[in-house]
Amino acid sequence: MQITETDRASIRIAIKRQLQAFQDDDAVGAFAFASPGIQQTFQNPENFMQMVKNYYQPVYRPRSAIFDDLAVVNGALAQPVLLLGPDEIPVRALYLMEKQLDGTWRIHGCHLVPIENAFESD
Repeated sequence: MQITETDRASIRIAIKRQLQAFQDDDAVGAFAFASPGIQQTFQNPENFMQMVKNYYQPVYRPRSAIFDDLAVVNGALAQPVLLLGPDEIPVRALYLMEKQLDGTWRIHGCHLVPIENAFESD
C-alpha cells in the first residue's frame, strides 16, 4: 500500500475536521467525513451523531488529540489517535480510512482501544 505525504496530511485533516464538527454539534459536517458505507449504515446525520454521542464520548468531546503514525490493521489503513476523553481517561482511537474514487479520504470506522496505565504497579 503506497501512502504519500499528501495522503497522510489529507487523512489527518479529515479526522481533525470531523472532530471539530463533533465539538460544534454539526451533525451534517461530521457525517460528511464518514465513508459511503458508514453513511449508508446510519442513513442520516442525526442517527450518526446520536450513535457517536452514546458510544464514542472521547471522539464526541475530546479534551486533546495526538496523532500517531499510520498503521495497517487487518489489511486496512488505520490512523491511530490518542484521545483524552471528557472523563480525562486516555484512549486510543483507531480510525479506519478509505480512499474514495475522487482521491479524498473518508473515515470508514473508529475503534476505541483502552490504554493501560503505564504508571500502575503490579
